[in-house]
Amino acid sequence: MKLPFKAKAKDLYVSPLFRYNLRYAESLNPDKIFILSAKYGLVDLEEIIEPYDITLNDMSAKEVKDWSDKIIEQLELVSDLREDKFVFLAGNKYIKYLLSHIVNYEIPMKGLGIGKQLKYLKEKVSNE
Repeated sequence: MKLPFKAKAKDLYVSPLFRYNLRYAESLNPDKIFILSAKYGLVDLEEIIEPYDITLNDMSAKEVKDWSDKIIEQLELVSDLREDKFVFLAGNKYIKYLLSHIVNYEIPMKGLGIGKQLKYLKEKVSNE
């Protein structure tokens, strides 16, 4: 399938895991939902971006740390890291260096493999 040149961020991510994560996030009725993008950093769901094929899994520890520092800077512009509650639905590599900067957070699927994450998410959103 050929991806469009540019599209809303929420439309570029098409994996079942992302789709269920988004449905679950929306079911929590949060004030904001963001995507943690390896290429673009903190991305609003409606932001127009170009497709990419980059993952933190291919980055060195220093590159991941630098990326995380950028995410923290972006988060500070749109949230209060001491007062706001964050729910992370991303893998450990994406959140590892963020957590020490955030006071109030939850990781509902911590330690679960992808199959168990999908099962968890399907159960959570099946009553919509």
